[in-house]
Amino acid sequence: MSLPLGFTASPSELLKVNAGFVLAGRPTDASPGFSGRKDDGAAALGGRAPVLAQLQEQLFAESRFGSKKSILLVLQAMDTAGKGGIVGHVVGAVDPQGVNLTAFKAPTEEEKAHDFLWRIRGAAPGPGMLGVFDRSHYEDVLIHRVHGWADESELDRRYQAINDFEAELAAAGTTVVKVMLNLGAAEQLERLRARLHDPTKYWKYSPGDLDEHAFWPAYMDAYQIVFERTSTPDAPWYVVPADKKWYARLAVQEILIETLASMNLQWPPGDFDVQHERARLKDV
Repeated sequence: MSLPLGFTASPSELLKVNAGFVLAGRPTDASPGFSGRKDDGAAALGGRAPVLAQLQEQLFAESRFGSKKSILLVLQAMDTAGKGGIVGHVVGAVDPQGVNLTAFKAPTEEEKAHDFLWRIRGAAPGPGMLGVFDRSHYEDVLIHRVHGWADESELDRRYQAINDFEAELAAAGTTVVKVMLNLGAAEQLERLRARLHDPTKYWKYSPGDLDEHAFWPAYMDAYQIVFERTSTPDAPWYVVPADKKWYARLAVQEILIETLASMNLQWPPGDFDVQHERARLKDV
């Protein structure tokens, strides 16, 4: 697939976590692989939306004829990084009947009574679906490491359990795409400040967001370990600069397009005689 207008390199290649990746060395305000500005990015996002929509429809259509393929987009980030914007502006451009969105909050008492992956397994996308996790099973290694809620042996068990789970998904036909929206600490403060100066955004503000900001270095260290322990061929991580919302949306859209295009999706031929049905219509 050729690169869309404005891109000089594939976001999937530029933003993928490979051996030797260092999060601290990645700028949060860059726009890797894209030569344009904000207006160009907005135009490109709109221009590519039909491409994503068609690929998602092909994925959905194939499942009606026995295909087991699906895709899971995992969105992880610090608060205010733009997960909701990705859901609205990228995923929102496709047919909602083919989307399964799960926003994971703090676990309920029932969920706490099970292993941490119990609630995650129940939300995995079925055949033909584009699944989206707004936060995910990675909360159970990130926040637990930062706050010391799990010891090293338990964290090791969870990393392995995550890898095993994602390998199971891949074996069952689900392509896993994991995105970390890499927001800068200063940019987060600006976004929190903006929410407090806009009454229409109060509902998005939580005092806990500012509390967690104090642990920023620890969270970045925890993310680095996550990438080292869980970026696999079955379920790679992509780290997307998120200070520029327009770029983050465009990059995630393109990663989804490139991933879906690699799945060799086809329009199902149908289970009827096309010529016969055309002849019947002539007689109506």
